[in-house]
Amino acid sequence: MNDLPPSLRRADGSAGDADYGRIGQGYASYRQPEPAIAALIETALGPARRILNVGAGAGSYEPRGRDMTAVEPSASMRAQRPVEIVAAIDATAEALPFPDGHFDASMATFTVHQWQNLDAGLREMRRVTRGPVAILSCDPELVQAFWLNHYAPDVLATEARRYPSLGHIGTVLGGDVEIVAVPIPLACRDGFNEAYYGRPELFLDPGARSACSAWSFVGEAQNAASIEKLRQDLECGAWDDRHGFLRHQPSFDGSLRLVIARP
Repeated sequence: MNDLPPSLRRADGSAGDADYGRIGQGYASYRQPEPAIAALIETALGPARRILNVGAGAGSYEPRGRDMTAVEPSASMRAQRPVEIVAAIDATAEALPFPDGHFDASMATFTVHQWQNLDAGLREMRRVTRGPVAILSCDPELVQAFWLNHYAPDVLATEARRYPSLGHIGTVLGGDVEIVAVPIPLACRDGFNEAYYGRPELFLDPGARSACSAWSFVGEAQNAASIEKLRQDLECGAWDDRHGFLRHQPSFDGSLRLVIARP
């Protein structure tokens, strides 16, 4: 079982299509775990004690009080993990350095769309996991229905193109597959694009955009034009005329989904 060749890993070790050595420096400041989402993930993991987190990043959504193992190829992301949680192992999803059935459960959040070889990574997760595998991702069929598509269509087209089919994820993992819709609370602490559904001003923050990797695949001038269009609509009230009700909507049902595969 061989790891990805060096030519497919970036300077900081990033093994996916996004360069977290460049865009991930302030990631942990914006991508905090949202308790409502964390609760759904913990339920999916069930009573498992030994858990693997693949593409673990800065450690969001890792259940506390369990025997956690984290895998993260990006040095920048590993460095942002809080000191009170386990240090992440430098490895990739496609070549997990563990024996068959080593874990009671495994998880991956906001990461499968960045893997070099999705099927290989999913098969590896299934190989090393005796129990449920929980994947937090987005439904590519729903991504572009979000209002941000009016302002930054290329960003959401990039997201839709990168996210794999949820059905395909389930097929590769096998077993009894459940796909759960994940409501996003208004004050969501995890700053992915749809998390700002009722707080559009947060898109004006460059750090918030950098914490959503899809923005990094679109040119700076194009992104600047998108944000200027949003800024103008916020100033003149056009955004609120169309979407102002979202500022008070307790939760949003967007594209976020939890795929749970039980053997």
